[in-house]
Amino acid sequence: MSTNGSQRIEVLVPMRWGDMDAYGHINNVQIVRMLEEARIAAFGPPRGAGAPGIDPHVSLFNDVPEGTMALVVDHKIRYVRTLEYRNVPAVVQVWIGAVKGASFDIHYLIQDPVTLEDCVRASSHLAFVDEATGRVQRLTPEQKERLAPFTA
Repeated sequence: MSTNGSQRIEVLVPMRWGDMDAYGHINNVQIVRMLEEARIAAFGPPRGAGAPGIDPHVSLFNDVPEGTMALVVDHKIRYVRTLEYRNVPAVVQVWIGAVKGASFDIHYLIQDPVTLEDCVRASSHLAFVDEATGRVQRLTPEQKERLAPFTA
């Protein structure tokens, strides 16, 4: 994982043989899985989700208070061109879009690992939610500060 000059986090996400559909490209359902893998690699797993692994580039989701869930509110996906199955990981760039009082956007660009052509442009709208009450929680100044270097 690396950060390029435009404050995007670059993650390599494996394409699996089973991700391929009958046409030889990555199935749209698997694209959502790839977005999730890139998001977790960039910003960490949700708190309490298994044993710690490799440290994320920006520790965001695993540093929330106990009882806080990081939930996806919405996904938007634009398939620019098919992502052909390759036996090498896809290149996924991840960055932060709009940061609001209680939610924020994560943007993604999935590129073909061989041609580096753009294949998928997507975004996920996320919010932190109190597990007990189901209420959305406002982002703390510390959370906003962690996101700031990666906000477009």
